[in-house]
Amino acid sequence: MKYYKIKTYEEAIQVIEEVGFLPLAPLVPEFPALNTITAPESWHSDTEYDPWIWRTRFSVDGVAGYGKFMKKKSSLISRDFLPCFKAILGSYETVEDRYQKGHVSKEALSLYRVISENGVIDTRELRTLAGLRDKEYKKVFDNALVELQGTMDIVISGIKEKVNAVGEKNGWSSTSFETYDSWASRNNIEAKTVEEEMAREYLLNHFNRVASENAVKKLEKLLS
Repeated sequence: MKYYKIKTYEEAIQVIEEVGFLPLAPLVPEFPALNTITAPESWHSDTEYDPWIWRTRFSVDGVAGYGKFMKKKSSLISRDFLPCFKAILGSYETVEDRYQKGHVSKEALSLYRVISENGVIDTRELRTLAGLRDKEYKKVFDNALVELQGTMDIVISGIKEKVNAVGEKNGWSSTSFETYDSWASRNNIEAKTVEEEMAREYLLNHFNRVASENAVKKLEKLLS
């Protein structure tokens, strides 16, 4: 396994393209994560070297898909490998059809409909339009978002800054979401239909070339 230590956004792009899959924090033993290949002091530094800023920039620039795709943990997937991950983690059936079969929660369906109708939508507006704004619905809302990311029906597409009446930054920024299909289409990522077992074999062959045996075993479990 190649040992990575990077400082710049451009170097991070190279790692994502080489490895194909990059969690933000350790998810697989002996496998790189964004916070292990960057200096701790660069995080939340609000500089061009801040990986916390990069995480959504990858998605905004169309470099990688970003979301809580596996184990409810944030990760980045390279453009080339997105169709394969989608074939394994997602489904070629619509969210509506899966809901009718009992495979999708009512709250996830509601959120998906709102996201589909609005294109790119930030968390605050999404909660309001879905009728989940009240505090007691926060866990329900968060769980539905994770559910849709875990099946790659939606991705994190950026950050919306909170501004006051005169346009000045005011308070915490808000995560924006978009359907996977919309984001992929906007970023010219080919909508390939890949057979699940072939996708798994392709990814594991790749990981065997770039990762240790222990890492591949863990990745195999995650992709099973």
